[in-house]
Amino acid sequence: MKLVYCISATHNSGGMERVLATKANYLVARGYDITVVTTDQRGLSPFFPLDARIRCVDLGVNYETNNGKSFLNKLVHFPFKQWRHRRRLSRVLREIRPDVTVSMFCNDATFLPSIKDGSRKVLEIHFSRFKRLQYDRKGLWRLADVWRNRNEADVVARFDRFVVLTHEDSRYWGNQPHIAVIPNAQTFTSDAPAPLEAKTVVAVGRLTYQKGFDLLLQAWAEVYRRVSGWQLAIVGDGELRSALSAQAESLGLAGCVTFVPATKDVVAVYRDASVLAMSSRYEGFGMVLLEAQTVGLPVVSFACKCGPSEIVNDGVDGYLVAPGDVDAMADRLVRLMQDGALRRRMGARAFANAARFSTDAVMKQWMALFDSLKKD
Repeated sequence: MKLVYCISATHNSGGMERVLATKANYLVARGYDITVVTTDQRGLSPFFPLDARIRCVDLGVNYETNNGKSFLNKLVHFPFKQWRHRRRLSRVLREIRPDVTVSMFCNDATFLPSIKDGSRKVLEIHFSRFKRLQYDRKGLWRLADVWRNRNEADVVARFDRFVVLTHEDSRYWGNQPHIAVIPNAQTFTSDAPAPLEAKTVVAVGRLTYQKGFDLLLQAWAEVYRRVSGWQLAIVGDGELRSALSAQAESLGLAGCVTFVPATKDVVAVYRDASVLAMSSRYEGFGMVLLEAQTVGLPVVSFACKCGPSEIVNDGVDGYLVAPGDVDAMADRLVRLMQDGALRRRMGARAFANAARFSTDAVMKQWMALFDSLKKD
C-alpha cells in the first residue's frame, strides 16, 4: 500500500514530528510505501530519524516566512501560498498515485479532499477541537481564530476518515459519522522503570504559550519555598526562552531552574528525573505524559483539554489538577518530592499502564483503518 503523509516540516522537535517518525518507520518496515511531503523543510534534516526507505519531498511553499508578521501580511501572502501549495501537491500526488493521503491538519487540510488523484483522504488532528480559541489572541487575530474554528467542522466533513486522539475530543466534534479515535503510541520502550532517586522534576516541550511554562514557574516558586535541594529542568526550545529565563530570575529561581535545549535522547532526560510536570494550557494528547509513563515517572499535570484524563489515572500513577491551578500543582509536586515510597509506587503503576499505548497495539488500529479504506 502506498501512503503519503502531509506535514509542514519534520525538522522540529515537537510531538507531532516524533509521532509521524514512529508511524512512518513502523509502516515502511512492514512493506508500506511511504512518502512524507512537507512545505517548510528549508533543506533541514528531520529532527527524528526517518528510515532511508521513506521518500521525503519538500514543496518549498514556506508558510513560516510570514510567521510573526502582521495580520495584513498574512492576508496578502496566504492565498498565493495556498495556490502554490495546491498546485505543487497535486503534481506530486498524481506522480506517486498513493492509495491513501494523510493530512496532519496543516495548511493542506482545506483543499486536499478536492485533489482528484485517486487516493482516499484521511485527516488526523494532534490538537483539540478548540485549539484555535485557546491561542488567546486578540483583535483581528481573534476574529480569524473564531472564524477558522467554526469552519473546521466543514473541513473535517470532506475527508474519508477523520482521526482524533481522545474520546473526549471526539465528543467536541459533534455528529461526524466518519470519526475514529486512535491514540498516539509510545515512541520508545524502556526495559525497566527509572530509579526515581534524582532530586529533579522535569518538564518537556516547546517554549511556547501553549505549554504554560510561565505557570509552572509560578508553581515552582511555591515548591522552592517549601522544599530545598531539588531542581526543575525545562527541556525544549522556542520563542519564549528569554522571557521564561527572565521570569525565573525575577522569582528568585535562577539557582534551581535550568533550561535545557531540545534533545534527541529524551529517554535519558526522563531517566535522570523523578517526576514529570506538565503545565500545558491545552493539548491534543500530551505525548510527554506517555513518554514519562514509559520510563516509570509519576506525573503532575493540568487536566487540560485534551488528553491528560485519558492517560493519567489521578491518584494512581500521577496527579491531575485543575487547569491553571498553580497552587494545586505545587502541592502535588511537593507531595511526590517528599515521599519516595509514593513516587516509586506511582512510578511502578505508570510503567505498567504505559503498555496500553504500545506501538504494536496502536499501529494495528492504523493498519486496520487503511485496510478498511481499500475495501470501501
